[in-house]
Amino acid sequence: MSGCVNYSKRFYDETLKDPSTASPLVFPETVFNAPCSHLSALLGATGLSYTMVGDPGTFVQGLALAGQWLVNGEADGCLVIGAEECDWITADAFRHFQREFVLSEGSGAVYLKTGEAPESSVELEGVTDSFSFINYETRLSAAKRMRAELPEGTGEDILCESTQGLAALDAPEIRAWQNWPGKRIAPKKIFGEGLTAATAWQSVAGIQRLAEQKSGKCLVSVAGCNQQVIGACFSHGSSADL
Repeated sequence: MSGCVNYSKRFYDETLKDPSTASPLVFPETVFNAPCSHLSALLGATGLSYTMVGDPGTFVQGLALAGQWLVNGEADGCLVIGAEECDWITADAFRHFQREFVLSEGSGAVYLKTGEAPESSVELEGVTDSFSFINYETRLSAAKRMRAELPEGTGEDILCESTQGLAALDAPEIRAWQNWPGKRIAPKKIFGEGLTAATAWQSVAGIQRLAEQKSGKCLVSVAGCNQQVIGACFSHGSSADL
């Protein structure tokens, strides 16, 4: 979501100080797809490499796109990555809207592949539609519509939610899941708002619980910071390995 903030800042800082000496080597880093391209080269990947830009819910959209590629036979495996870098300008901008907001950085990844899988495998069962919102009321409506597309849940299931411990921001998601019967975890309450990376953390945390046989299904709920509400469901499966 925040892009290559540090590289962009460095380039424009050098440009403002003396355009004649600004390093052109850092300019390509301002392109959003540059980190993904570099990582593909590092991994020796020769297949599809694609960058999606958006709020925290975009990581789930990435899972859906990867699943589509696998189903269509365009890839045998797909690494879906959520990554963010923190910058004081971005952090300060968020704090204008919520003083207690804690912006964090990092990354997380989920690897999807097709084919036979061991008993301990975890399957991406499905992804909901993406519901956009504009204000609090539509955000709540979007959260409820997302909730309606996911399983009801049981006491053995776990919900990985995107709440941060901030009443105003968390209210729509909390209301949408107020009747959830299972367990809950909220990584952002510990790690802060990591934007797309935070959604990767949610997914990995839930997948780990399933892999350890500690839960039945894992539902990932993402009420993004400024664009969309979206969710995903993981379960024990035999057709896909994560």
